[in-house]
Amino acid sequence: MANTSHAYTPAEAAAVSEIAVKSVHNAIDKRIIATHLVGSTGRALTDEDLLRLKLWYGVGSILSAERRKRLFDTIDQNPDADTVRADDYLIVDVARAREQLAARAEALREAERMIESVKGVVGGEPVFTATRVPVRTIAAMKTQGASTAEIVEGYPAVTERMVDLAEIWAAAHPARGRPRKLSEQGLKVKSVKRLRIRNESAPKPSDSTS
Repeated sequence: MANTSHAYTPAEAAAVSEIAVKSVHNAIDKRIIATHLVGSTGRALTDEDLLRLKLWYGVGSILSAERRKRLFDTIDQNPDADTVRADDYLIVDVARAREQLAARAEALREAERMIESVKGVVGGEPVFTATRVPVRTIAAMKTQGASTAEIVEGYPAVTERMVDLAEIWAAAHPARGRPRKLSEQGLKVKSVKRLRIRNESAPKPSDSTS
């Protein structure tokens, strides 16, 4: 079966493989995976690079670096194998890893089709097509603990699938520079609540009288 190869930036590779982008750059610098230059400075990774990333860090706590390299050699020699024996006691499910990567890669491409930046709409922030809902706002709410149901209830134009896509898209496109203020995004604060912070170190008043 022929596969269509895709090119990924390190941030996209991190989002698809669910590995920290710092770890992706570390793998490139240590030549654990190969990479190609795009333009003068950009790095591009392939689907096979993503598989190596996922397996390298996935079995890192079990196999030494040398054994992981031998694992890659075995996969290269048997590219169509569903499973690969890493040692006498460990069999790696390569097919399952490929399936997981393919699903997340397709989700990222789906997100790209549903998200746009329009000048004059929410200050140019990426939004879901035909809405004014900032994608990074939805992703941040999910990261901070809001449930998908709560987000959908607060944003009727957003579906559960859009919440899932916001997470992977935001991971693949980290914001640069300082966070933008709500006013810069065309949003307004509806209410402000001030809370008094109790100083636990301050001495408590004595109950005794002199």
